[in-house]
Amino acid sequence: MSTARLRAFLAVARHGSFSAGARALGLSQPTLTAQVQALERQHGVELFVRRGRSQMLSTVGQQLLPLAQQLSALETEAYNLLHDSGQLVRGQLRLGAVGPFHVIEMVDAYRRSYPGVDVSIRIGNSAAVLADLENYVTDVAVLAGQHDDGRWAHMCYARHPLILFAHVDHPFARRDSVRLAELHRQPLLVREAGSTTRDALERALREAGVQLQVAMEIGSREALREAVIRGLGLGTVSEAEFIAHPQIRPVRIEGDPVYTETFVYCLRERRDSLLVSSFWETALLTGSK
Repeated sequence: MSTARLRAFLAVARHGSFSAGARALGLSQPTLTAQVQALERQHGVELFVRRGRSQMLSTVGQQLLPLAQQLSALETEAYNLLHDSGQLVRGQLRLGAVGPFHVIEMVDAYRRSYPGVDVSIRIGNSAAVLADLENYVTDVAVLAGQHDDGRWAHMCYARHPLILFAHVDHPFARRDSVRLAELHRQPLLVREAGSTTRDALERALREAGVQLQVAMEIGSREALREAVIRGLGLGTVSEAEFIAHPQIRPVRIEGDPVYTETFVYCLRERRDSLLVSSFWETALLTGSK
């Protein structure tokens, strides 16, 4: 099977049209269209359903996509192994992450060691990030919390205490720290159910016999911060993610009993590939637990 035809198929699938796929590969549209059509004729299948200018994957196309992504990733690894004696003078590393915190820190350290490697980052929720990893859309994922699954190799990069943050007029804002027990029935602004931050807080309060009183459930970190700025209640956030503002003050919880962890993930079968192992080793050197 021609790798050029598979690359053409992937380009159209990723970019949604023949013209955009052609631009991504640096080909003329007729050339790319001919490659995809040749692949379809070769096997007697339809890979795309044409709808105006956009291209939708057919059922067969949807089944082929993860296999083509896997072949593309293996082709890249083979190239990196052979090119420049496997020294990663060049290459493309694709990262997935649930947020910019820590992944940017990792990329900064990585680029200092491997300046010739192009790095890209896709941001999404945990489910989307893991799906991208499984489907070879990304090479490495950075997530909050541990996801036990035999498919993944993972390591803990850092542990971060959760802190409170309060409006400047709140009594807690005049203190450096509070005890966990003082949060008993204290109106708190919390993230949505399933949030790593909320799960960690609820677990620690439950173990300490402290009753959580939810003043409001808010679905984003930015909106929760704005609510605290407006004096609607106390918020919690990972210390690493706290952003200062004149109207809010950070307040530690004594003994740091509530914390979250950042993990680095890859497919177990790709753990020893050049790109993945190079990033893994950099994360090991820069992380703190």
